[in-house]
Amino acid sequence: MPLVVLDPKNPEQDFPLVAKALKEPDGLLAIGGCLSVKRLIKAYRHGIFPWYNTGEPILWWSPNPRLVLFPNKLIVSRSLRKILRKNNFSVTFDQAFNDIITACAGYRKEGPGTWITTEISQAYNELHRLGIAHSVETWLDGNLVGGLYGVALGRVFFGESMFHTRTDASKVAFVRLVEQLKAWDYQLIDCQVHTDHLASFGAEEISRSYFIQLLDQFCIASASRSAWRSQ
Repeated sequence: MPLVVLDPKNPEQDFPLVAKALKEPDGLLAIGGCLSVKRLIKAYRHGIFPWYNTGEPILWWSPNPRLVLFPNKLIVSRSLRKILRKNNFSVTFDQAFNDIITACAGYRKEGPGTWITTEISQAYNELHRLGIAHSVETWLDGNLVGGLYGVALGRVFFGESMFHTRTDASKVAFVRLVEQLKAWDYQLIDCQVHTDHLASFGAEEISRSYFIQLLDQFCIASASRSAWRSQ
């Protein structure tokens, strides 16, 4: 079955049902469209995210299974707990969003994939301006040494990317984020696809259909955006 091509001038256009996503490559659902605020919110709300390399059209994905972390199931290793207790790193929220996404883009270019394009960066900076995308920053001696960013809808946080220039800096950011999300009564963290790194924190794979059920339940649940601003 050919992929649905989205109209870049119509952000209101519906995505195909996620059950129609390809099995190979896993989760590829649609092509084209735009990265407008309306399109991105519609995507995340329905368990879909953009991922594509420079020079490619926008590709939209909804893999099956889906890697998620339930905040109350966070696992922190003994060695990482020791690092957290030392308190050498300081952690902030939403203090350097553009610096974080720029650093993540550079970090990705050194490894597999270059998907954080200029277009992606501009789109998520706009989401941040509207209080929808958020960042977590890790600092050491006043220098930004790690962090992550993602999207928050209701009581769900959709993780996008992380980076570090000092050992354990991104791990510290992730743990502090999960602890804070738990305190704010967030119910789900989307980790997209399996990595051993995230699995070590307690992330687990669930079926796409169950993931969508959880989004239907928690994306409409109230969660105050002002909580982020107060950090």
